[in-house]
Amino acid sequence: MSTSTTSTQKRGFHFADIKKMFGGGGTSSLRQFGILGSLIVIVIFFEITTLMRNGANGATLTSGNLINVINQYSFILILAIGMVMVIIMGHIDLSVGSVAAFVGIIVAKSMTDWNLPWPLAIVFGLVVGALVGAWQGFWVAYVGVPAFIVTLAGMLFFRGAQQWIGDAQTIPVPKGFQIIGTGYLPEVSLPLNFNVLTMVLALLAVAWLVFWEIRTRRIQRKMGSEMAPLWVSVTKVVLLAIVVLAAGWMFANGRPGTSFPVPGLILLALVIIYSFITNNTVFGRHIYAVGGNRQAARLSGVKDRWVDFFVMTNMSMLAALAGMIFVARSQASGPNDGTGWELDAIASVFIGGAAVAGGIGTVIGSIIGGLVMAFLNNGLALLGQGADIVSMVKGLVLLVAVGIDVWNKQQGRPSLIGFLTRKRNKPDAPNLTDFPKSK
Repeated sequence: MSTSTTSTQKRGFHFADIKKMFGGGGTSSLRQFGILGSLIVIVIFFEITTLMRNGANGATLTSGNLINVINQYSFILILAIGMVMVIIMGHIDLSVGSVAAFVGIIVAKSMTDWNLPWPLAIVFGLVVGALVGAWQGFWVAYVGVPAFIVTLAGMLFFRGAQQWIGDAQTIPVPKGFQIIGTGYLPEVSLPLNFNVLTMVLALLAVAWLVFWEIRTRRIQRKMGSEMAPLWVSVTKVVLLAIVVLAAGWMFANGRPGTSFPVPGLILLALVIIYSFITNNTVFGRHIYAVGGNRQAARLSGVKDRWVDFFVMTNMSMLAALAGMIFVARSQASGPNDGTGWELDAIASVFIGGAAVAGGIGTVIGSIIGGLVMAFLNNGLALLGQGADIVSMVKGLVLLVAVGIDVWNKQQGRPSLIGFLTRKRNKPDAPNLTDFPKSK
């Protein structure tokens, strides 16, 4: 083994190596560890409090409750995936709830009034969402109107359009369409007391974790970069595998007819796709570059207007998908659909580590932030608290999460959110000299 390679991997136990366990290997700086720790604390707190209240079993970590959390909050998590890209760019989108409701009513009427088959209705809804996003993206990217103003106008316009088209009435949707909101992985004809496909999905997730860790270490060894000790990688994979398998087992052992929900499958696919886009593509690096320093990115050849346009278009497409999932779960489109969704999505992104000024944020962090909000809602509901208490707690959590970060900056200390979300040994904004020049 070469000298450069042997010097990149520490031998023996070092307490500092523990901080590398949750950062994707290498010399990561606890990326998302604090946010994930907060989620774990919240889940444990509500499990204990519901256990003390019920006197028998906690109500949070049960199969039925976990399934309900995924079904009830998957559309907010989908919005958070698109919203984090918008916020990284330094924008904000206030229209996502109205756009989701607008697409939902159009898709519902297309199936009831125009007899459009539900698979085509889904495609039609995505197209409508893309057109709405392109309209808003045009004003932001090429006219130069701030996204806050454009999407505020969109929030008002599309909310009114939704109620005008639906005549403020409830429009039911057919059974086939409802599968994207209420469906589950099907049962397999085997003499087993759990859903086989759900456990297969969990095993595939564990296999992917093992593959990704091995791949990461091989890349680090090839590049000669510092590697975490082997025991750190093994411990990390084992802990994550236990969590994944335990969650899979709970989903697989729900009440008869349930398993891992279809909305969860859609969310999982989107997390994988958008994590790859933001972390492993030139376009993803352009998003961080423009958000971190627009002028520098422009001078390096990045087409910042095109990036603005695509991010806004993409956000409305995801809003359209979230709206359709909600309508499918509700079995009808109603006049109050989408109310307040934009606030939950924005809160999820900021709690998940995004910076107010842009340039910092991750898809995984936003999903964790969204789960924090979801389990807060769910746990308070299990304790019998009303919507007023839930709203106050959510507001305080958001204020504290951002307030601590701002206070640390004012005191000259490292930004907590930036510390938890910065890249390995480099800032979130990538090196602009690595970008291809525009032609």
